[in-house]
Amino acid sequence: MASKLVPKDPAKVMVIREVVPNVITTYSTPFWRFGRIKIGGRGTIVRLQSGALAVFSPVALTDDVKATVAKLGEVKYIAALDIEHHIFLGPWHAAYPNAKVLGPEGLPEKRAKQKNEDVPFTVVFSAKKKDTVDPEFDSEFEYEYVSAHPNKELVFNHKPTRTLIEADLVFNLPATEQFSKSGVSGTTGFLTKLFSALNNTSGAAMGQRRFIWYAISGKDRKGFNGSIAEIDKWDFDRIIPCHGDVIETGGKGIFHKIMAWHLETQKAK
Repeated sequence: MASKLVPKDPAKVMVIREVVPNVITTYSTPFWRFGRIKIGGRGTIVRLQSGALAVFSPVALTDDVKATVAKLGEVKYIAALDIEHHIFLGPWHAAYPNAKVLGPEGLPEKRAKQKNEDVPFTVVFSAKKKDTVDPEFDSEFEYEYVSAHPNKELVFNHKPTRTLIEADLVFNLPATEQFSKSGVSGTTGFLTKLFSALNNTSGAAMGQRRFIWYAISGKDRKGFNGSIAEIDKWDFDRIIPCHGDVIETGGKGIFHKIMAWHLETQKAK
């Protein structure tokens, strides 16, 4: 199934970009949800002040990716941001076996059932306890495990750059940057247009607001609201989503707009 989701030759279509010079680098590629909907994919690498590298939602480990990683430093953390964003976890662990692997509960079991590569998880985030990584990582990142999200989301805030890094919590479609080197538009196709209408941040973003309220948070809105309230406490301006374009600035306001009903409900408790 993975062959229908990701490009056959990712090196030719991947966009490698320094979002924050010498600190944050993104790796953007085409990605098709269900093999048909163009939502794009993105991995993010953050260089900590110690020089260590934290990799979020890793993408294909091409030679160009390896080269940029080698210039940046040593990979010490690899995070699967939810139970869907793990396709390339095996190759990254094989290349950087000493890195700590982070992921949400349920992912190790899912990978075992799918007979994926054996990857030992260092930290498995659980709704039953408050997990930490280590002092080096924790000094720069705030994080919230959104267990009420169907995909079991891990959301991180890099405090020094005020950058929220997330997978499926917020989309910013269409996936313009991610399809920019593919030779095809990231906006074409009926299903892509429909999904983009529900998952963009323009205007009042009522499509995404309704989609999250009714579809995503419907089974455990109380738990979802609690996580959104925790994330709202953080100081961030930029949002790097896995799907769609990077929100370079004004991210906190967009977060408020999309999550308004959840924040209002939580405050009214």
